[in-house]
Amino acid sequence: MSLKLLQRSCRTRALINEQRITRKASRSAAAIKHISNRAPSLAAAHNLHAHPEKGTRGPSKLPWPEYFRVRKSKRNWEMATTIPTSLVGLGAGGGYFGGLEGTGLVFGMDPIIVYGAATAACMGLGWLLGPFIGGGFWRLSHRKALSSIEERDMEFYHHLVKNRADATRQSVQNPVPDYYGEKIGSLTDYRRWLRDQGKFNRKVTLPEE
Repeated sequence: MSLKLLQRSCRTRALINEQRITRKASRSAAAIKHISNRAPSLAAAHNLHAHPEKGTRGPSKLPWPEYFRVRKSKRNWEMATTIPTSLVGLGAGGGYFGGLEGTGLVFGMDPIIVYGAATAACMGLGWLLGPFIGGGFWRLSHRKALSSIEERDMEFYHHLVKNRADATRQSVQNPVPDYYGEKIGSLTDYRRWLRDQGKFNRKVTLPEE
C-alpha cells in the first residue's frame, strides 16, 4: 500500500514539474516575440550608428554624421534667405502701393486699409519664396556632392516612414511627436526620435488592451 502511494506521489510531482516547464517555455516564447516586434526600430537606430555604410552601392557614400551636418546647413540657408526676401517684398509692396493715390473706396473699403493689406501680402510672398531661393543657392554651393546628399535624403525618408507612428491615431491632446523628423540633426536626435515614437505607440495602444 505504501509503495502505491509512493508511486502516485512521484507521478504527481512529475506532472507538476512538467506543467512548470511548459509555463516557463510559453513565457520565454512571449518574451522572444516581444523583442522581435521591437527589432525593426532598434535595428534602424543601430544601422545608422554602427553601420552607416552597410548596403551602399558606391564607394563615396555620405556618412550619416556628415549628412546631418549638411542637412542642418541647408535649413540654415533657407531660414537666412527668408529675412531679406521678406524685406524685399515689404519694400516692393510699400513702394508700389504707397505711390497710388486713393481717390475713392477700393472694394468698398478705405484705400489705406486695402493698400496696407496688399503690402503685407507682398511681404508674406517674400517670406514664402525665401526657402526656395535659399535652397537654390545651397544646391549650387553643394553641387559636387548633390547626388550623394539626395541619395541619403531618400534613405533617411524611408527610415522616417518605416519607423514613425501612425498619424491617424493622434489627437489634439496626444499628437505624433515630430512626424516629419524636422528636429533630427544628429544620430542622438534620431535615437531620441525613435524613443518618442515608441512612447506614442505605447500610449495609444495600452488603454485599448
